[in-house]
Amino acid sequence: MKIGIICPYNIHKGGGVQEHVKALQAELIKRGHQAIIITPLPRDTDVIDMHNVIFIGTSTDFRSPMHTSVQVSATAATEKIKEVLDQEQFDILHFHEPWIPVISRQILQRSSSINIATFHAKVPETLMSRTVIRVVTPYTKSVLKYFHQFTAVSESALEYASSLTDEPFEIIPNGIDLTTYRPTARIDRPTEPKNILYIGRLERRKGVNYLLKALEILQQKHPRVSLTIAGDGPDREKLELLTEDLQLKNVKFLGYISDAKKHSLLAKADLFCSPAVYGESFGIVLLEAMATGLVAAAGNNSGYADLMQGLGAMSILNPKDSTEFSRRLELLLYEEKVRDLWRAWAKDYVPQYSYVRIVDKYEELYQRVLKRHG
Repeated sequence: MKIGIICPYNIHKGGGVQEHVKALQAELIKRGHQAIIITPLPRDTDVIDMHNVIFIGTSTDFRSPMHTSVQVSATAATEKIKEVLDQEQFDILHFHEPWIPVISRQILQRSSSINIATFHAKVPETLMSRTVIRVVTPYTKSVLKYFHQFTAVSESALEYASSLTDEPFEIIPNGIDLTTYRPTARIDRPTEPKNILYIGRLERRKGVNYLLKALEILQQKHPRVSLTIAGDGPDREKLELLTEDLQLKNVKFLGYISDAKKHSLLAKADLFCSPAVYGESFGIVLLEAMATGLVAAAGNNSGYADLMQGLGAMSILNPKDSTEFSRRLELLLYEEKVRDLWRAWAKDYVPQYSYVRIVDKYEELYQRVLKRHG
C-alpha cells in the first residue's frame, strides 16, 4: 500500500502526535509499505530535506484549547497539493487531528484516496475551550464528510468528534517503542533518598503547582525526598517562585532535555509523577515510565484514567487535594509490597501498546476500508 500520513503540527517539534506519526511511518516502511508524511513547513525555515516527508504550506504559532503553544499549518499551497496527489497516487490518506486548520481540509477537498481520520486530543471543559470550540466546530463539521473511517486514540479523544457525527469510531491507542523503553534493573533501598521525576510541559493543565504543594507536605515527614522537573513552558518562572515560597528542598528544574537524558532520568528515579488536571487524551509519558519499570502516579483526568486500568488505577489521584496527593506519593515511594505488585501489573500490561501491535491494527484497518470502498 501507499500511505500518506498528514500531520498538521511542526514535525520537528516534540509532541505526542508527531512521535506517533513518525513511529507509524517507520513501522509501515519496515513492513514494505510506502509511507510518506505530509506536513507544513516549520515557521522561519526555507528548505528542509527529510526522507519520505513532503512539506506543503507553512506553519504558525497557535494557542490550542489545551493551553499549549504549538505550530500548526497556516497556509496550504493548493497547486502543490494537487501536484503531490496526482504524482503520488496514494491508496490511503491518514489524517491526524484533522480538525486542526488548514492543511487537512485543503487535501481532503482534492483527495481521491481512501481518507481515514485519527483524533488524538482531549478537549478540556473550560470556558476558553468552549469558546474556541464554538469557532472550530463549523470547520470540523465541514471536513468530516470526506472521511471513510474514523479512529481515536482513546474514549476521551473521541468525545468531541463523535458528538458531531453519527459515524462509528474505532479505538486504536497510542503506542510505544519497546525496543527503546525497556525494563531497567532497579534495587529499592528504603534508607536512601527517594527521587520523584516529572517530565513534560510547564503549563497550567499539567498540574505541577499541585505536585509542589504535595511535596511540601511530604518533605515534612521525609525531608530528603527530591523532585526533578524536566521540561519547559510558560509557567516555569511561576513554578520556580512557588518552590521558593514553599521553601522546598532538593527541587531541580532542568529545562528541555534530550531523549538520552530522559532515558537516564527514568532509569534513576524512584517514582514518576504526571499530575495533569485536564486535557490529556491518553498518557504516553506514563506508558514510557511504566515500560522501564518505574512506578507512576497520575492526575485524575479522563485520558489517564482510560490508560491506567486494573491495578493501575491505584496510580490515579486528585492533584488538588494536597493531603491525599502527598499520602499517595508516600505509599508509592515507600511501600515495597505495593511497588512490587504495581511493577508486576505494568510488566504484563504494557506490551499491548507496542508499536508493532498498534500498527497491526492500523494495517488491518487500511486493508478492510480499502476492500470496503475500493
